[in-house]
Amino acid sequence: MLARLLRPKHVASAHCDLPCGVYDPAQARIEAESVKAIMEKYAGNEDPVFRARAITIKEERAELVKHHLWVLWTDYFKPPHLEQYPQLHQLFWDATKLAGAAGAKGTVDVAKAEDLLGKIDEISKIFWETKAA
Repeated sequence: MLARLLRPKHVASAHCDLPCGVYDPAQARIEAESVKAIMEKYAGNEDPVFRARAITIKEERAELVKHHLWVLWTDYFKPPHLEQYPQLHQLFWDATKLAGAAGAKGTVDVAKAEDLLGKIDEISKIFWETKAA
């Protein structure tokens, strides 16, 4: 009896957890730009306190890059997108690795941040093509 009372009267489903239009790779790009800028500031400053703070903030921003990429990958892109853009899986794999410990999060090499920004640009191009369709 209790189960019957608690059972929903209407079942709703949606293709995403937020209204359409919320997703945007710009969120990942902004954080990746921050990572790159922090790396550049780190290289130009010898103060150990500044450098320690810079590393902490850079790692937080790199983690946010991964978060925003994963939201796009797991919530926005669907099987039909993969059929149309078979390189998506590899792009997200490369981008999240570049944002992680093996990339921007684990180094102060600006070239890694530039590589990450390049991957985000590729993802963004595909994202906007799918939004226009």
